[in-house]
Amino acid sequence: MSDPLIPDLEALAAAAVAVRANAYAPYSLFQVGAAVMDETGRIHAGANVENAAYPQGQCAEASAIGVMIAAGGRRVLAAAVAGPDGVDCTPCGGCRQRLAEFAGPSVPVVICDTTGITARHTVASLLPHGFGAAQLDP
Repeated sequence: MSDPLIPDLEALAAAAVAVRANAYAPYSLFQVGAAVMDETGRIHAGANVENAAYPQGQCAEASAIGVMIAAGGRRVLAAAVAGPDGVDCTPCGGCRQRLAEFAGPSVPVVICDTTGITARHTVASLLPHGFGAAQLDP
């Protein structure tokens, strides 16, 4: 295994692309996969899960973070989001906030598709002036 302090972004992107095929998106037909790397270097992947009652759906990033938490991970060192080829599938606002909860501002978030990594961001560039635990600290 590589050093968990230096995330393997290519492996993370490959995991996001692979899990995208498992997305449950019968309504939008917009399949998304996501993968996060935790503080031990483990990769956790999740896909979007739609529901006929639309607000009950779950984004791929939320799924991946949930898998990480269930496996005992607590920190995101890097994240990848995979959408359809040619689509700049960045996380929605809610998922940007979810990522900020478990990742520092400089954590890389790569956007990818079957051609590989297509864009590179950080949590801070996706969620400038984000709200977090620091604002709740008395």
